Amino acid sequence: MKNATLRQLKVFESVARNLSFSRAAEELHLTQPAVSIQVKKLVDHAGLPLFEQLGKKIHLTPAGVEMLHSSRIIIQQFKEVEDAMAQFKGVSGGKLNVAVISAGDYFFPRLLVEFARRHEGVALNFGVCNREELLDQLNDNLTDLAIMVRPPQDMDFDTVSEPFAPHPYVFVAAPDHPLAGKKRIAMARLTREPFVVREKGSDTWNSMEEGFGRHLAELNIVMEIKSTETIKQAVIAGMGVSFLSAHTISRELQVGSLTVLDVQGFPLMLNWYVVHRRNKRLTPVAQAFKTFLVTDGAALIEQTIGFTPKRGRPATGRHAPSA
Repeated sequence: MKNATLRQLKVFESVARNLSFSRAAEELHLTQPAVSIQVKKLVDHAGLPLFEQLGKKIHLTPAGVEMLHSSRIIIQQFKEVEDAMAQFKGVSGGKLNVAVISAGDYFFPRLLVEFARRHEGVALNFGVCNREELLDQLNDNLTDLAIMVRPPQDMDFDTVSEPFAPHPYVFVAAPDHPLAGKKRIAMARLTREPFVVREKGSDTWNSMEEGFGRHLAELNIVMEIKSTETIKQAVIAGMGVSFLSAHTISRELQVGSLTVLDVQGFPLMLNWYVVHRRNKRLTPVAQAFKTFLVTDGAALIEQTIGFTPKRGRPATGRHAPSA
């Protein structure tokens, strides 16, 4: 194993975690053949098979399980050294690792560009994923900061969560929908409409659970889709109405392909949070970015989105926005 490289260990760790060469290739921004080559080299160094094929799925061998455990220790040690060295670089010249849920993809690149403009020389490592993947990144210490709507409550470690911007959720429909332009639509009326929704477990679905209450069971759900973009196209086509983050629909509102319905008690007002592990030693650049979000994030998001919904009902409980 003395000739094994950190690159080979990182590629192997991704394949082992995903149990998929193709998903690892996508995660690492490599081709699948390149991933296969790196894993084969590590297997040759180990002198033992690390994966076995059962049907269409791959599984770790006992040697693979041990290799995964050791790889994560080595990768983490290198990460700690990298973080320690970053302390001496300060903000400029540092590397920022940040990940955001998919709804943030509509504005977050603008925030990164503005932050990089203010801090020349910062290197950015930015990922977009669903909530489950984001929590996995926090759990595996693969990101310094996580941007989400609902901070984790049941992780095996403590987290620090700080709100930095409001995040409204609204009902959307095609402009020619019978309810478009109606005032103060009752929830009981809306539930009779066909709904196109995000998948269960997504932040949008969790927001629906929080906002709809007992009405959730009354919804006429005609389709459940993982992609917000596909949901918007389905609504534009007249397939039904939907409940989405207001931050994902600014372009469609500007061109008039979607409209926001005026529903009693809505929009549902949540918050964007910046989250990190409590025992995480944030680098100067990560700390600077966190401060940047808290002080300037809300105003920059509003400028980027260009849409401020009418004041609605604030969320209740742990994730209610602060006054």
